[in-house]
Amino acid sequence: MKPILKLKNTSFVVKRRYEAFIFLIIFFVFFGFLGHKMGTANLLNTIMNTAWDLLMNTVFFIMGITVLSGALGRLMIEFGVVRLLEFILRPFMRPIFNLPGVSALAGLMTFFSDNPAIISLANDKNFKKYFYEYELVSLANFGTAFGMGLIVLTFMAGLGFFGPALVGLFGALIGAIISTRLMQRLICNKIECKTTEEKHGEDDKIRFRSEGSTFLRFLNALLDGGKSGVDLGLAIIPGVLIISTMVMIVTFGPKDAAIGYQGLAYEGVPILPKLAGYINGVFEFLFGFKSPELIAFPITALGAVGAALSLVKAFVAEGLITGNVIAVFTAMGMTWSGYLSTHTAMLDTLGHRPLTSKALLAHTVGGIVAGVVANYVFKLIAFWGFL
Repeated sequence: MKPILKLKNTSFVVKRRYEAFIFLIIFFVFFGFLGHKMGTANLLNTIMNTAWDLLMNTVFFIMGITVLSGALGRLMIEFGVVRLLEFILRPFMRPIFNLPGVSALAGLMTFFSDNPAIISLANDKNFKKYFYEYELVSLANFGTAFGMGLIVLTFMAGLGFFGPALVGLFGALIGAIISTRLMQRLICNKIECKTTEEKHGEDDKIRFRSEGSTFLRFLNALLDGGKSGVDLGLAIIPGVLIISTMVMIVTFGPKDAAIGYQGLAYEGVPILPKLAGYINGVFEFLFGFKSPELIAFPITALGAVGAALSLVKAFVAEGLITGNVIAVFTAMGMTWSGYLSTHTAMLDTLGHRPLTSKALLAHTVGGIVAGVVANYVFKLIAFWGFL
């Protein structure tokens, strides 16, 4: 047995050495190219200045939104608004999403908070009893499609684009339908799919316990919700600073082309727009993007919607933002909401990690459809003069 074990260890070590070698090549080629174009000192200054500006002017702005929306969301849960919305939405869940009525609660919880809210619900035995196995697995796609929805809407509305943001919400709803139903279809050969209307009667309810006086409940909801908003705001810092900095450094050029690179924030080598420019006609047809730089938002939203939101202010400063773009950004940002970084953990918690690739495929399609729907619905509404 010892020679076999030694052979396995040797193979593992060799593999890791190859990985290290490939990583170093990619690392030095990428940053060597940027340093060659910008100058090493300018590159380092740009990275640090961009990260600092994102932290001070974007992260704390988003954190302010998460604190307020967290408090609002907790108040709605505490005083029964979520339960009322669940009651109203319950009849629509089976015909639209092919999910039991209580799944509306999952969509509302992620809308008012973030994707991981699905995990806590899916682990609740009182909640799980409503679902067949395939429905519970598809719940990861359904819930993710509304992740950080209130934050995204509030952010866009804060920039003066409330109407386009609502159009984006409609697009996200269509994307959620596509993603959820496609996921169910893809996994039916792996998990038994049943078609009965409900596992349990509608008399069963999900209950929230509330204790204390009305004033105390109000105060605790505000503080607890605000605290959860702070936690969420802190959680998005790595994604915003790392992902957004890297995306911006391959999206924008020098601030002043006549002067050249100065090491300022948001400078870089426009690699991404150049690549997107080869197929910009496709992006313009699907999403109405007039500038190839705009593709940076949905690409960033794949990993973290908080990081994607940090790009919007830079696009506004560059004069690239229109109502149509905001509608598409809202739809794709809300639908995708960083699903590449959350789907694996969510499906692992549900005990179906091997189905992650199918969930990712279904959600990719759902996000694209959400953007296309938002684009053309906005154009239609604008054509009739309502926006």
